Amino acid sequence: MIGPAPLRGDEVLIVVPTLNEEARIEPCLRSLMAGDARLGCADLVVVDGGSTDRTREIVARLGHEFPRLRLIDNPARLQSAGINLAVATLARPPHRVLLRADAHAAYPPGYAMRAADLLVARGCASVVVAMDARGEGCFQRAAAWIVDTPLGSGGSAHRGGRRSAEVDHGHHAAISLDWFRRVGGYDPAFSHNEDAELDHRLRAAGGRIWLAAGLRVDYWMRPTPRALARQYWRYGRGRARTLRKHALRPRLRQVAPAVNLALIAAGLAVAGAGVAAGSTPLAALGLAWPLAYLAILALASAWMALRHRSPCGLMAGPALALMHLPWGAGFLGGLVIPPGTPLPSPHRAPPEPSEGSPHAR
Repeated sequence: MIGPAPLRGDEVLIVVPTLNEEARIEPCLRSLMAGDARLGCADLVVVDGGSTDRTREIVARLGHEFPRLRLIDNPARLQSAGINLAVATLARPPHRVLLRADAHAAYPPGYAMRAADLLVARGCASVVVAMDARGEGCFQRAAAWIVDTPLGSGGSAHRGGRRSAEVDHGHHAAISLDWFRRVGGYDPAFSHNEDAELDHRLRAAGGRIWLAAGLRVDYWMRPTPRALARQYWRYGRGRARTLRKHALRPRLRQVAPAVNLALIAAGLAVAGAGVAAGSTPLAALGLAWPLAYLAILALASAWMALRHRSPCGLMAGPALALMHLPWGAGFLGGLVIPPGTPLPSPHRAPPEPSEGSPHAR
């Protein structure tokens, strides 16, 4: 049997949404354009949400080296809206495949064409890939080590997974432009979790999503506790918004951080009441779960320090808490806010580097 003809480079549209990514944008773009001669004919588009650093300057300079690299403005700033804009304005025949890439990641040689080839060969709506977290500073490395464990990701298939299979969600890579248009693209109102929301609509329309475990992306964790907490709060809120929009039942790994947060809050309240009433048993009962969670965090720190033979691993417990608790708070907040209430406007929010949704709780 004769298989499908190999894709040409000009059949692939690579879109990279950015916002203040001067530290990562050049290595990202260079990695995307390496490893396959066909990439010389692929269209590469950076959709910038109003960077105030050197991101745009760097992209303009690289345009002299890569003639098919374009920089366009994304007035809405959100990456969901930016990718839609790139498709609406630049996707033309012979484009068949949208390759979504995040500026906060690095890609193996030939990644874009390998993902596009696999999409066509399998005849699916989307090919998603596995992610391997990375870090440089001590906190960032500890966060990277713990996020790719069941404690950090809830067992998500694309977080450190090694088995290729059909899945319901994963880190976006190659998407059929026909399927993308058929379901209406990303929801431009979503600042986070827009990939999982699109995956739901793809599957509901009959599209298949294939996780290519052999295609792996290095994802750089947020370097500071504040940035990590803010990121995961937005992830939790985005996930809740997806569940509400489609009236979905949450999975156990999605509920767990919220339940954990609620148990901690309830336990501290009970302990406070016990102290006020002079009841030692009541105070001890209230502290049972908060202390148990602290023990889990301490064990996670010790585990990572021993496993990686580095004292940086001791930061894994705090990093884990900065994923769990903000995610749970964002999730609970996203569930109780009345329908129709807008999320905080991205135009009033402080600029934040572009990001995908590596955390698939």
